Amino acid sequence: MKLQTLLLCLCVSTTAFGQAINLDGVYVGKSDDTNTVWLFKNGYSSQILFKDQEYLSTQGGPYQFDGKTLHITLEYNDENPQSVGTQIRLPTSSSSESLSIGGQALAKKPAQNQGLDGVWRITGRQAKDGSMGTIPRRDRKTIKILVDGYFQWIAINPAEKGFYGTGGGHYTFSDNNYTEHLLFFSRDNSRVGNTLEFKGEIKNKDWHHNGLSSKGDPIYEIWSLEP
Repeated sequence: MKLQTLLLCLCVSTTAFGQAINLDGVYVGKSDDTNTVWLFKNGYSSQILFKDQEYLSTQGGPYQFDGKTLHITLEYNDENPQSVGTQIRLPTSSSSESLSIGGQALAKKPAQNQGLDGVWRITGRQAKDGSMGTIPRRDRKTIKILVDGYFQWIAINPAEKGFYGTGGGHYTFSDNNYTEHLLFFSRDNSRVGNTLEFKGEIKNKDWHHNGLSSKGDPIYEIWSLEP
């Protein structure tokens, strides 16, 4: 009887220790003139480094956090593409208001759920003739992370270690009006500071998004939540 009780306690302890901890939120820090932003949402993570008018780098992918170590399976790393597909392990500690990753202290931004928070993947786009085309779920993908008033889109192909661009910053969503304010843009630093306004609504769990792109071209996109 005592042996059975001991085995039960060991199983419970192992399960509790091995349980992944949810880090959902936005964590920010600054060293000299370099900004660091970490986004965590629904088991996905992204780190972005940028100066006030200059994009530097990004890396991210699915993560697990056991309370001591942050494990990230990289789907993109534009500074070191050969690391894609590997898992990095970063010593990490957390509290309700902060996070320390690899020795860097980061402050947690206040929660700001606006109804669009999630990890989205583009699954449809309107052609110039007005027809709506479907974008199949293949290796190449564009995803968009939205959490607590911050957003980032990333165009990647993890199977080929491909990285094709990223941008992000602050967003607001209210009464089907969606606004982005750019803090970084890998393809053109001169667009930092721009504000883009769109219409957006959820239809059958998909996000319908339309307006003008950063180039001024009309767009109509459909985004679906990543499973």
